[in-house]
Amino acid sequence: MPALLKELLFFMMTFWDGIVAALTNSQPSLLFPVFLGLVLTSAVIWLANGRFWAFVYFATIPFLNWSFGMVDSITIATPGETFARGIELHPLTVVTGLVFVFRDFVQRRMGHKVLIVMALAIAWSFFYAWPVIALASGIAFAISEITDWLIFTFTKYRLSTRILVSSAVAAPVDTTIFLYGADLARQMQLGDEPGNMLHLANWIVFIIGKMSGAAVISYYIRQREKQGLIDPYDDDGFTPESKPAGA
Repeated sequence: MPALLKELLFFMMTFWDGIVAALTNSQPSLLFPVFLGLVLTSAVIWLANGRFWAFVYFATIPFLNWSFGMVDSITIATPGETFARGIELHPLTVVTGLVFVFRDFVQRRMGHKVLIVMALAIAWSFFYAWPVIALASGIAFAISEITDWLIFTFTKYRLSTRILVSSAVAAPVDTTIFLYGADLARQMQLGDEPGNMLHLANWIVFIIGKMSGAAVISYYIRQREKQGLIDPYDDDGFTPESKPAGA
């Protein structure tokens, strides 16, 4: 067999093994039930009128929950006189902030059915993520996303404004609950002292990271609104000519 063909086959097998490992959380014996479950989940989302952003939103939540248990945080400042407990930042914190934005996009198409996608994503998190982290982040996502959903649903600001406002309210809720859970998990698993993750410096850095993503998307949407490419009120029954005061 030519060397090039062997290398190609090796690459294909390695790629396939990687796909299987990702789908099954490194449990290849579960490939069929996991695949069937994902197909059924996708069908539910599709029948609920979910399309591209719904699937992005669904996939992002379990992925992030998995990452918080598997990907190490970056140490920004070591414990010392300035920051007694140091400062850590997870490399995917900004992506966590984008989850709120993804949800807003999904709600524009699916309405209240976005809660179905949220519930499915949180449920799958318990398969893909470390249980303690999944529980903490699952509760955090549930509470913060419902908070975000309420604000996005019941305020009548333009889309770009709602993205920023809803994220600003939801991000602190999510961060507080998640850092508490992560703090507790490290106490249980690593024997760390209380307050190893949940402290003011960490909290501020996490909020900045999450809001950065929301701010960029909000600015991008606002520019498209100004250009007339997006109707900022189309999901609320408003038109630009009849927009509510203060929006």
